[in-house]
Amino acid sequence: MSTESAKNLKAVDATNVPAPVEVPAPGTDVDVAAQENYFNRELSQLQFNYRVLKQALDKTHPLINRLMYCCIFSSNMDEFFEIRVAGLRQQIKYGRETLGSDGMMPEQVLGEISRVAHEYIREQYDIINNVLIPEMEQENIHFVRRREWTEAQADWVRRYFDEEILPVVSPIGLDPSHPFPRLVNKSLNFIVELDGKDAFGRETGMAIVPAPRSLPRLVRLPDDVCNGGDNLVFLSSMIHAHADELFPGMEVKGCYQFRLTRNADLELEDDLEDLASALRGELLSRRFGDGVRLEVADNCPEELVHFLLREFGLTDRDLYQVHGPVNLTRLMAVGGLVDRQDLTYSGFSPSIPRQIRTKETMFDAIRKRPLLLLHPFENFSPVVDLLRQAAKDPQVLAIRQTLYRTGADSEVVEALMDAARRGKEVTAIIELRARFSEAENLELASRLQEAGVIVVYGVVGYKTHAKMILIVRREEGKLRRYVHLGTGNYHAGNARLYTDYSFMTCDESIGDDVNKLFQQLTGMGKALKIKKLFHSPFTLHSRLLGLVEREAELGEKGRIILKFNALTERELIKALYRASRAGVKIDLIIRGICCLRPEVPGLSDNIRVRSIIGRFLEHTRVYYFGNNGRPEVYGSSADGMERNLLSRVETAFPIEDPALIARVREDLDTYLADNCQSWVLQPDGSYIQNQPAEGEDRLASQLVLLERLTGK
Repeated sequence: MSTESAKNLKAVDATNVPAPVEVPAPGTDVDVAAQENYFNRELSQLQFNYRVLKQALDKTHPLINRLMYCCIFSSNMDEFFEIRVAGLRQQIKYGRETLGSDGMMPEQVLGEISRVAHEYIREQYDIINNVLIPEMEQENIHFVRRREWTEAQADWVRRYFDEEILPVVSPIGLDPSHPFPRLVNKSLNFIVELDGKDAFGRETGMAIVPAPRSLPRLVRLPDDVCNGGDNLVFLSSMIHAHADELFPGMEVKGCYQFRLTRNADLELEDDLEDLASALRGELLSRRFGDGVRLEVADNCPEELVHFLLREFGLTDRDLYQVHGPVNLTRLMAVGGLVDRQDLTYSGFSPSIPRQIRTKETMFDAIRKRPLLLLHPFENFSPVVDLLRQAAKDPQVLAIRQTLYRTGADSEVVEALMDAARRGKEVTAIIELRARFSEAENLELASRLQEAGVIVVYGVVGYKTHAKMILIVRREEGKLRRYVHLGTGNYHAGNARLYTDYSFMTCDESIGDDVNKLFQQLTGMGKALKIKKLFHSPFTLHSRLLGLVEREAELGEKGRIILKFNALTERELIKALYRASRAGVKIDLIIRGICCLRPEVPGLSDNIRVRSIIGRFLEHTRVYYFGNNGRPEVYGSSADGMERNLLSRVETAFPIEDPALIARVREDLDTYLADNCQSWVLQPDGSYIQNQPAEGEDRLASQLVLLERLTGK
């Protein structure tokens, strides 16, 4: 990196990054497969979570949104432990350890995860306690602690406890007839020290109090017991204050909150007779999987902490003693409890392209020319309108769609059901194994079937992650196919928070390709020949490698820009290393995990990696290849990961209209010009946040796109 470029970067704490490696001198022969040329997947994921946490300190974000970033960090860490840490522990438990591309064994990775995660979580609580809460106090938003309650507030809390908490709470004394209860994954619980005997003469000395899951974890105190402002109290504080009422006649010597994170991954066999039934059974076990992390209040006595660790089969490495609530994710509720629009992002109205506004129907607009939308800056409503119009249009004969995540109250689903009720042939490919959306998708499948939709669960062993709609319409005596292909999900809520492309076309070849993909998903037979689309697990991986290698043959005239959520697939990384060594300029915009080591002399001199973290979650997957002045551009549902390229049903679709190619390149260039919300990956594995050079204006890519596409 040049000295001038380095001036534009802001250093961050790099104590939690991989140790620097000795890099070869320029011109030295390099083994692109060597372990030192790859970062560890899990540690890279942790670093993404840390970049999210750092947004809580960025005062260009509104205060309540900064608090939300802290909560998102907690949510991300929960999933990391539930899935990634749990997976590593399972490898060790069953003797299935595998060596990663970086050369680390699961036990080594778990040790490093513990070190890094403890440091990050300590920093998170420091930010909450010493930065965000004091700043919220200055804004007259108060988290009222027990010791601060006025007499009127204490009386209100007592009434709330008696009326709302006491009737639904179930304290559990621990004795031979009351063994340690099975506690639900991530639930808030209390371990209580007791003195004295109960009504039956039992002297247990210990009890567990699960916090009622039906109650909010954060409650707003009424204005009439406060002196102005917004005053919030934690459910945990109310239970602490009145724990003695749960054990009448006994002395509560201590009450300490804790939370257990369990393995939440689902394991399904490939030879199932009934996927839906098997999944329903697995969902019941998710809540009670093996423990992987214990969070405990830092004032909990050591003997109680070790009692809990023994009970859950955990060690000190799995223990996180925290100074504050153990369930910080629940602070998300602040946004709904506090009406302070001045402390949150201002709203905006996503735009609708003129091409749609000036046409009578979506079919008219798409026939004129293909349509490309960038959500959330451009409205998701045209996708819904396409389905609604198709449902009502007597010329439409059939609709087929993949559904990965849609949301509980989905307009997309309503349109499909409406179409089926009107007698159209409607087929939905529902991916039941969309992580943490399984129960919702099972319910969705039932609703669709009741409306007359043909529901298929994809292919066992291969998650259907492709985002496709196919509409067959009779026009002038012939059948025409209209297609929607996306990089994101058919979830209207996500479309307001995630950046994603929607592509709509009636191109005959693409329509034929999508039709064949649906045939593969619903029927059986050999893979059909596809003309324009790349699709995994058949052609996407090899075609993507081929495009990288074609640019490598161009040498210094080559150009590659790839935008992924993650890059882990070893063969793709090796191909990018070879292209870099051939002189190809490569920019990778990778939000999260990146196992490629950039800017290593003789290996990846020409590769730059940046991560964009801003108001919206970056989710677009785009592949751009210069092709010697005749650029080729693809949108895709697939990231650069083994699972996407080799063991899922995914698509990459060409964007061939010259105006749309230019538009995608302009969008990518906007991300590459970002000098304040982009983080640059260094050869040693650390990330450094870009900062404007002296005299240079701030350029936040998402804000530029927001202004360009909405005028806001």
